[in-house]
Amino acid sequence: MFDARRKTLSAILGALLAVVAALAHAQTAPKPASEATKAANRAVLQSLNFNDRQDFDNAARGLIAKPDSLTIKDASGKVVWDMESFKSFIVDKPAPDSVNPSLWRNAQLNMNYGLYKVHDRIFQVRGYDLSNITFIKGDKGWIVFDPLISTQTAKAAFELVTQNLGKRPIVAVVYSHSHVDHYGGARGIVDAADVKAGKIQVLAPEHFAEHAISENVIAGNAMSRRAIFMYGAMLPRGERGGVGAGLGQTTSTGVISLILPTRGIKKTGETVTIDGVRMVFQMTPGTEAPAEMNTYFPQFRAMWMAENATNTMHNILTLRGAQVRDALKWARYLDETIELFADKSDVKFQSHHWPLWGRDNILDYLKKQRDLYKYIHDQSVNLLNKGYTGVELSNMIRLPPELDKTWADRGYYGTLKHNSRAVYQRYMGFYDGNPTTLDQLPREEAAQKYVAYMGGAPAILKRARADFDKGEYRWVAEALTHAVFADPNNKDAKELLADAYEQMGYQAESGPWRAIYLQGAYELRNGVPDSGGLNTASADTIEAMPPEMTWDYLAVRLNGPKAVGKKLILNVEFTDLKKLYRLVVENGVLNYSDKPAPNPDAKATLKKSTLDRIQLGLLTPEQAIASGELKVEGKREVFVEFVGLLDKFPFWFHIVTP
Repeated sequence: MFDARRKTLSAILGALLAVVAALAHAQTAPKPASEATKAANRAVLQSLNFNDRQDFDNAARGLIAKPDSLTIKDASGKVVWDMESFKSFIVDKPAPDSVNPSLWRNAQLNMNYGLYKVHDRIFQVRGYDLSNITFIKGDKGWIVFDPLISTQTAKAAFELVTQNLGKRPIVAVVYSHSHVDHYGGARGIVDAADVKAGKIQVLAPEHFAEHAISENVIAGNAMSRRAIFMYGAMLPRGERGGVGAGLGQTTSTGVISLILPTRGIKKTGETVTIDGVRMVFQMTPGTEAPAEMNTYFPQFRAMWMAENATNTMHNILTLRGAQVRDALKWARYLDETIELFADKSDVKFQSHHWPLWGRDNILDYLKKQRDLYKYIHDQSVNLLNKGYTGVELSNMIRLPPELDKTWADRGYYGTLKHNSRAVYQRYMGFYDGNPTTLDQLPREEAAQKYVAYMGGAPAILKRARADFDKGEYRWVAEALTHAVFADPNNKDAKELLADAYEQMGYQAESGPWRAIYLQGAYELRNGVPDSGGLNTASADTIEAMPPEMTWDYLAVRLNGPKAVGKKLILNVEFTDLKKLYRLVVENGVLNYSDKPAPNPDAKATLKKSTLDRIQLGLLTPEQAIASGELKVEGKREVFVEFVGLLDKFPFWFHIVTP
């Protein structure tokens, strides 16, 4: 009997331990909207004209077909795109308390998915990724604009087109600009061998490849990690989670490809005719992307705006990180669009959101998009010239009502606050002129001092709870960030900070702002994830890097402190490219030249493709040497030492905790 009881107690104890373990790993559920958040969101309902349903008519216009459900998987069965997770709760009803009503409206509009007719010869598949894929009907085949992020989503979109419009070959692909959601799915719809053989043309703005590769590799690791926050791809879908990214619902997570252009478009007015379709290009470098172009179709009286004019305020500085864009140049190019094409356009369409029809509507829309960026630029510069800092001016600037009340100018993606700070950054840099901010303490070190000066963490928490109850979430977050960075094990501080972020997310009109706050709350409560996400430095991207860009990337990976005092001289010969380079590590940096060293420490001979595989982690240097793919002459230990000085960047670095 004793043994039986012992076994029973053991079983109970085991079950309890299992429950404890499960609870320890359980995710903390999101909390409801506070009274302050409910009031803030009710105020949005009163301030905007939600009775205006024209956008809903435009978003639904021309629907040809859509599947009853839309979940796209890769070959292994992994889901890479899932509209069903949004359909389950985003319906045609008023916004819940936990979502800004304006963002809810945007999410409802972005739920229109399927194949749409824009013009007799222009068709779009929307809602199959963050961006749209567009099919222009030529005499015999399709000209495809912007083939999405992932090969799987692009393939599914093309299959929908073929099922409903008949089988036609793709004769050309046009990339409007150098961001991954406009080229990544190319291999899902065309064979690179056909491009190489000249059967399919690939057009892009001049310098496309340079920017597409460099943006996704040089700082790609940090950008990709921050994109987890910006796009909310890992947030649970729901009224208290991810509802949309503003520009679209979210990003797909399939295979990213890159087929390099066969022709670069260099100047405004350049005209190309493919398969009976005449295209007139307008170059817009330095606007939404460093390499970008609009396209006018004179036969169809149709204006393709790429991503220069969507149905939202866009980013002057994207929150995942990038170079600051030029708001003034953006406005000037939109003004040029108006002068060149507005009076002869009956439809305007673009790589995100829904089209607009009617010449007068298009003219009014383009003017307000132009003046949106012009106002942000001019008034931010006006205020900085009066001595206001980026933080100060971002809290002062207000759009005039005629822009603020226009739905297409609302901040679903970019926001007035962070765009005005971006203008400040472009002109003035990080330093706000106050001597205190010139040489600040690191956050963790400063946090410990702040907490000590404020009377310790318990005192901060007591005051923060009172301010939280008053709805002062921005200040609560400011104060509690110090408490968390001073002591990341302070569970109460992390929980209250997460609560503040959550309410700020519920009030945000911008999809990225909501996602950033809610992802921050998630990581405070549950820790940093260790899987998922989207790595933009794909195999195609690495392979497309010229050697010079590869050396620049390796120079970034060089651990400077480890390299101090070392001098390594290597020659590297690529047998497939018939090129020889000199690499020198000295003074803690890596420099390179196409003039080989006369007496190197070592010489490495290999194919560029072998180096690509090493970079992608598919092959180690030791394996390459053993297989003969990599030959090292001279001091092999110098080559091994060089490789050992290269850092491998951690993807899941901490953001809201130290």
